[in-house]
Amino acid sequence: MTLHLHGLGHFQPQNEITNRFLEDLDIGTTDDWIMERVGIRSRRTTLPLDYIRATKNEEPRAALEAAEYSNPQMAAHAARLAVERAGLEISDIGMVFSGSSAPDSASPCEAAYIARELDLEVPVLDINSACTSLFAQLYVLSLMRSDALPRYVLVCAPEALSRTVDYRDRAAAVLWGDAAAAAVVSLREPGRAEIIGSQLTSSPAGAAHVTVPRLGHFAQDGRKVQMFAIKKTSEVVGQLRNEYEHPERDFHFVGHQANLRVLENVCRRCDIPADRHHYNVEWYGNTGCASAASVVSMEWEKWTPRDDVGVVGVGSGLSWAGYWLRFRS
Repeated sequence: MTLHLHGLGHFQPQNEITNRFLEDLDIGTTDDWIMERVGIRSRRTTLPLDYIRATKNEEPRAALEAAEYSNPQMAAHAARLAVERAGLEISDIGMVFSGSSAPDSASPCEAAYIARELDLEVPVLDINSACTSLFAQLYVLSLMRSDALPRYVLVCAPEALSRTVDYRDRAAAVLWGDAAAAAVVSLREPGRAEIIGSQLTSSPAGAAHVTVPRLGHFAQDGRKVQMFAIKKTSEVVGQLRNEYEHPERDFHFVGHQANLRVLENVCRRCDIPADRHHYNVEWYGNTGCASAASVVSMEWEKWTPRDDVGVVGVGSGLSWAGYWLRFRS
């Protein structure tokens, strides 16, 4: 079923982890090493920089207390922008979904805290699929009956993965940034864009390849995950293009912002020209489930009625997902 997108919003905290900052942590990394491998120059964090310098985030439990923003606070910032862009009021929202790779709370669901930040008294639930959480929310919504849902639904993707990073581990430290994305969607009311072809697939056999233990540090089998990301992203791009690409419309690509080198590899495989590839990973890092949507949101005013955007995500699970975003106005 077609979902209608009315507004997108994003939020990034102010504290900036530059490559120079990571060099100064004396963990065996340099700007040249980082740029060669992942193409990331900077990332944002909810943590105070002095806290990272002093503790290297050795104890993730303490990071929850040290953080300057909670996941629900970041999501609420993104949600307000999405609602404003939709030309609606917060009170028009009839349901809130959320999902994250590392939620602040196990119970109640994080969507409840987001709704509380927005002063909403509506049904709430979490759909967590790590970096594909926002894709999973849209996929589940696309399977629902339009008459069973409120007119407007808010889907949220807050991500504070820097709180899970062991800053003694240079491989993890260079990747992650914090951000949130949010979207106002409807199954009934036409909006600025249509979300079509929503898909979600998983291979639980690979679940151990990317993990964030509860109140523990992020860990991954980097090479396996990178090859998985390149392969599955390329496959989903091909599937979406085969089904929805039209010669009279302009195709654009936005992928999961894992790292710039992965995205460049996908573009070479899929013959995507540089001016049709949109990303923010170079300056914001891998922002997990917020990443792809935040790219589309940051260019919200630039999209035209001719534009189609193939949006693809990959994540732990292992999971991969995508949808086709067709702008109408």
